[in-house]
Amino acid sequence: MDDLEATSWFVTYPQFMLSRRLASNNRRDISRNHNVASIDMTDLYLLPPAPGDEPRGTQSIGRAVTLLRAIASRGRRGIRIDELVGMSGLPKTTCVRVLGRLCREGLVARDGHTNKFYLGRLLYELGLLAQPRYRLGEACEPVLRRLAEHTRDTVYLSERSGFEAVCIACCVGDYPIKAVPLDVGVRRPLGVGVGGVAILAALDPREASQVVGGIGRRYTGFDGLTAARVLRHVRESVSIGYATGPSPGAPGALSVGVPFPPVLASASITVTALSNRMGAARQRRLAALVKAEIDGIAADWNAAIGI
Repeated sequence: MDDLEATSWFVTYPQFMLSRRLASNNRRDISRNHNVASIDMTDLYLLPPAPGDEPRGTQSIGRAVTLLRAIASRGRRGIRIDELVGMSGLPKTTCVRVLGRLCREGLVARDGHTNKFYLGRLLYELGLLAQPRYRLGEACEPVLRRLAEHTRDTVYLSERSGFEAVCIACCVGDYPIKAVPLDVGVRRPLGVGVGGVAILAALDPREASQVVGGIGRRYTGFDGLTAARVLRHVRESVSIGYATGPSPGAPGALSVGVPFPPVLASASITVTALSNRMGAARQRRLAALVKAEIDGIAADWNAAIGI
């Protein structure tokens, strides 16, 4: 059992991050000694199996999870079957068959009027029992609230989950016209949206390239995005110290995202506002403001674990 597995179920966040740091060091040592890829080994289980590598009998499970992830990427907006076919790469007949079973089990719900699919009630009920080991959203709640009050805009906290970024918290400012393109709980491939780009920018360049390559064709389901465009965006973000760009699903909105130091958390904080409020000078000020808050979180965590 490695350091992560040995962590107590009720571990505090700073304690968890210390064990994560130790485990990360162990993985780097293994990578150095055996010349293996630098990608985080705890995320390998999320890579799609190579053709012929998937054990017999598990294909249906993999297809079901692929469809659930695609549905989750659309949040409360729902998604139609043709979009699911394009995002999953599965034949339409397979999608229809798997979705039918997921609907019968309550894992997926279909709106008969719009023919859109949504995550089902059973997933919500099961999620009530899914106790996380730590709650990054709770730890950052005062910071998100402070940023929203100061900027009057919408502030998001996104965390890496394998090859995806998940919105785990959101705080809306009091500016009269809102830009709220992302629901809490929505997950999208890393690189789709500024929060995910910021997370990639904080990674080792080799790992970032491997992650983007692993996502591959999933990008095309997001307005024709490509891996090459994502990597170019990541490099630009590294050069200026933060990520900036349009917000997918919110025309006229623009975001600025700053990553956490990866040794503490693979996450980012993003401020989103109408583009006419996001000139270059304000983008720089927002990035500096968010970075100062993240530095404060890092200092608190380091103090809590005696570093």
